[in-house]
Amino acid sequence: MKINVVGTSGSGKSTLAKQLADVLNTPCIQLDQLFWRANWQGSPDDVFFAKLEEALVASSEGWVLDGNFNRTRPIKWHDVDMVVWIDYPFWRVFTQAIFRATKRIISQDELWPGTGNRESLRKTFLSRESVLLWSLKTWRQNRQRYFADMIDPRYAHIQFVRLTSRKEAKSLVKRLSRLD
Repeated sequence: MKINVVGTSGSGKSTLAKQLADVLNTPCIQLDQLFWRANWQGSPDDVFFAKLEEALVASSEGWVLDGNFNRTRPIKWHDVDMVVWIDYPFWRVFTQAIFRATKRIISQDELWPGTGNRESLRKTFLSRESVLLWSLKTWRQNRQRYFADMIDPRYAHIQFVRLTSRKEAKSLVKRLSRLD
């Protein structure tokens, strides 16, 4: 099975993607890990797309892909079976984003191996590149985009699953665990 987990930053995409990959015994591929380089430099699209295609081909039996990056749709949604859209209320997403950012600032864990990228108080709370500001700006846009995608004939081959609560997310993990 090939699944793309999407949603606003802080919604819980990575956590759910890892859970789904575990129960399906399949690789979990993080788009952020493929995109970000050292010093918070993004990869040029040609490099990013090549990395994504390589990762998907290497896991051709099945994968769980974590992330949005709308410009990658022709690659990631070509053979995808299911798009899981985490559509939690704004207050939940924003609260989760604040909690996650604060935890990362305190732990200073590297976000993606080999990049040296870590959350900082300045970058998170005092910058125009803040993940919190990104969540604020994109929550409504994501909702509009994914609602439109669900009825777009170009994506008729995809099973869309819209999750509006943690209970629904747990139920999906449980349901998919029975497939293995």
